[in-house]
Amino acid sequence: MHAVRSVSAVVVALAALGLPAAPAVAAPAPAAPATAPAPVTTVTVTGAGSASAAPDLAVLSAGVEVTEKTADKALAAQNSAANALLAAVRKAGVADKDVTTESLSLAAVHQDENGSSKLTGYQASQAFSIKIRAIDRTGVVVQAVVAATGDAGRVHSVAFDVADAGALRARARDAAYKDARAKAAQYAKLSGRRLGRLVSLDESDGGRPRPVPMPVAAFAKEDVPVAPGQIQDEVSVTAVFELR
Repeated sequence: MHAVRSVSAVVVALAALGLPAAPAVAAPAPAAPATAPAPVTTVTVTGAGSASAAPDLAVLSAGVEVTEKTADKALAAQNSAANALLAAVRKAGVADKDVTTESLSLAAVHQDENGSSKLTGYQASQAFSIKIRAIDRTGVVVQAVVAATGDAGRVHSVAFDVADAGALRARARDAAYKDARAKAAQYAKLSGRRLGRLVSLDESDGGRPRPVPMPVAAFAKEDVPVAPGQIQDEVSVTAVFELR
């Protein structure tokens, strides 16, 4: 069994042998208490920005609708009218990639007779979204649809839009951020501080720019001038800045 010697006993033994004593080991100094970081002062502001642009795109919603005694006849008549519509808009200068089928339906038609429902035929319809990139030809395209489809034709709406909505949104976002930063800088000056770094930034979803609707009757004549107005987008942001 090994005996445990105290530090004092070791020193005495070394002295008896005429050897220098080992230097005493100093006890570690107590750690200084940690200093809490100074609280960061911030300012929270909201910024609003908008941007507008002249539309460069017209969106025509049109289609065909027919009613026949049998489902086969209704589908055949609908197909014929739809092909006539597509050929007409293609001839008017609309590219195939700019024509999209929005809906296609076939439904039974009933009529009430003496309190009972009687099947009288079938209704077939097809609706298209047609992008007109040369908006000054919107009236020409509407007239072409009406002339080609006759009684089966249906022109639902015309709206003007911008082809590159992302560029318009970027401009509105830029304006919103500048507005928020200007407000934060003003608050920093009022409080005798300097504006610091951006801590956080949140954008509220305002949705994409809304197209400007136009009454279909405005295109009853080919020479009606087009006055689509402006497409506007709006963005709102909440920003937090440090104050130094």
